[in-house]
Amino acid sequence: MSVLDSIIEGVREDLARRRKPLSQIHEQMSQSPSALDAYGALLGEQMKVIAEVKRSSPSKGELSTIADPAALAEQYQVAGASVISVLTEERRFKGSLADLAAVRARVTIPVLRKDFMIDEYQFFEARAYGADLVLLIVAALSKSQLRDFYDVATELGMASLIEVHTADELERALEISPKIVGVNSRNLKTLEVSQEAFADLIPRIPPSIVRVAESGIASRADVEFAQSAGANAILVGEALVTSGDTKLAMRKLLGQG
Repeated sequence: MSVLDSIIEGVREDLARRRKPLSQIHEQMSQSPSALDAYGALLGEQMKVIAEVKRSSPSKGELSTIADPAALAEQYQVAGASVISVLTEERRFKGSLADLAAVRARVTIPVLRKDFMIDEYQFFEARAYGADLVLLIVAALSKSQLRDFYDVATELGMASLIEVHTADELERALEISPKIVGVNSRNLKTLEVSQEAFADLIPRIPPSIVRVAESGIASRADVEFAQSAGANAILVGEALVTSGDTKLAMRKLLGQG
């Protein structure tokens, strides 16, 4: 079993435990504010940052306790982030839907629910807890699931970040005419990182699509490498949560001192 398979198995078990009747989720959705425009937030000439609230990871273990995710998200917004990513996977990343709700209530920029979306229920759940953007990992989904889940997210008013790691996955992603595609330099099946994925795949993504570089970005040189490949945005978690100074870390990544 690959790392990705193991994570998904846990996600299914946790989802079965917390699943509520759809009527309850629809009621919660009706009380949530309308989704913000995540796609629009990532447009522009300047490099955009999706800053991540991330306590732990399968590859590095515990990164930060993050007692107050909403306060951290607010710091990210003040430091110049365009979107906040909130891990909601419980076992490997120590996240929660409570984190998502807390962050949504505190910031005024779009929020990404970062999780392994494998069931339609999770999309209603994401909107109920205030997500404006969801992650669709091509490696974790069948061709029909990718299309169906993209359509469900769109119908609910949310944008989708379509994540790929290989040329084959990118080809599948482009078939659904996405607005945002992320290239993950980390192979989710082995957890190995190679930024050559940026150089190989980002130039293949049409310029009309927002191109996001994900994983392994820890320095200004990493950002410049991703940008030279054509990235419009970067998704950064570890480098920010372990920095000790969020604003300074963001400025360094963006070459602002």
